[in-house]
Amino acid sequence: MNLAGRLRALIGQSGPLPLSRFMADAVAEYYATREPFGAKGDFTTAPEISQMFGEMLGLWAVDTWTRLGRPRPCALVELGPGRGTLMADLLRAGRVEPGFHEAIAVHLVETSAGLRARQRAALAGCGKTLTFADRLGEVPDMPFLLLANEFFDALPIRQFQKVGAEWRERLVGLDAAGQFAFRLAPEPADLAGLLAPEQRDAPPGSVVEIGLPARAIGAEIAGRALRHPGAALAIDYGAPLPGLGDTLQALRRHAHAPPLRDPGEADLTAHVDFAAIAAAARGAGARVFGPLAQGEFLGRLGIRLRAARLKAAASPPQAIEIDQALERLTAPAAMGSLFQCLCIASPALDEIAPFDPAEP
Repeated sequence: MNLAGRLRALIGQSGPLPLSRFMADAVAEYYATREPFGAKGDFTTAPEISQMFGEMLGLWAVDTWTRLGRPRPCALVELGPGRGTLMADLLRAGRVEPGFHEAIAVHLVETSAGLRARQRAALAGCGKTLTFADRLGEVPDMPFLLLANEFFDALPIRQFQKVGAEWRERLVGLDAAGQFAFRLAPEPADLAGLLAPEQRDAPPGSVVEIGLPARAIGAEIAGRALRHPGAALAIDYGAPLPGLGDTLQALRRHAHAPPLRDPGEADLTAHVDFAAIAAAARGAGARVFGPLAQGEFLGRLGIRLRAARLKAAASPPQAIEIDQALERLTAPAAMGSLFQCLCIASPALDEIAPFDPAEP
C-alpha cells in the first residue's frame, strides 16, 4: 500500500490528522523515494543555480570561524545537504584561509540513503572524511559552524484558523469522494504562548501556521552555541516578521500542485517563520543576527565582484549564464527578497559578517 493508501486507512480508523503528521509522512516518503533536485526533479536550489552561492558561504564560514577564535577541531555541519553541491563549493572556497580546511570535521545530517550516496560522490575529492547523522543530536557536541539551506521549509507545521474569537486547528481528513481535504477541529485550540503579538488579534477567517520542530531546532542550536563557540546560518524562503496566511505548497516537475494530493510524490513545504525561530534561540540564550534578505546578504559578501571575476575568464555564453544566475540569486523579484538569512551564534559574538550588529 502506498503512502496515500496508508494515510487514508489511518484517517478511517482514527479520524482527521494534524497537518504536521500528514506533512511529516509526505516529506519523509518524498525524500526516500525520489530525486528531487535539478531539471529532471521538482525544484532547483541556490547551490545548483551557481557555484557563487556556495563560494560566498565558504567565505562566510572562514570569516565566522576566525571570529570564533579559530577552534580546532570544529564541526562543519550541514542540515539537509541536497546533492552535496553547496558543501563542495564551500570547501573549495574555504581553502583561501590557511588552517581552515585542516580544522574542520564535516558532518552531514541526512536521512535519505539515496541522497547520502549523491553527497559521497559530490564530495569524493574534497579531502575530508564525511560523517553522516540522521539528526542534529547525533553530531558531536563541540565548536561548530552550521549551515541549513532550504532545510527549515520542509519541517512539519500545524495550521489554525480563526473562527469567531477562537482558533481551531485545520486537520487533514477525507471528503465524500475519498480525497484528502481540510477539516476544522470541533474544539478550540489553546495557542497561549505560541502566537506573536501581531497574530493575536487576527480577524475571523485568518490562518496562522506554527512550526514547533523548527522552533525546537532553533533552541537546540542555541544550546550548542552556549556550550561551545559556534554559529549557524539558516537560509530559506519566508517573511522576516510574523504573519498570517496559508503558505503550504507543493512543487512537482517545477510547477505548483495541490498540496494535499498524492502525498509523497511532490515537494511539500511552507514558508519559514524566522521570527519564531529567532525568538526560540534568543529565549535559550543565544545571540541572533538578522534576518537579512538573501540579495543583501550575498551582495555584502561580494558576490558581484566574484561574478565579475568569473566573467573575465568566461566565454560570451558563459558570461550570460553568470549574469542570469546573479540576477536569480540576488534580484528582489527573484530569490533576493523572498529568501532570508538568519544567524544563531554564541552570546560572546557581538558581530558576524555580513549582518548588522545584533540587538543586545
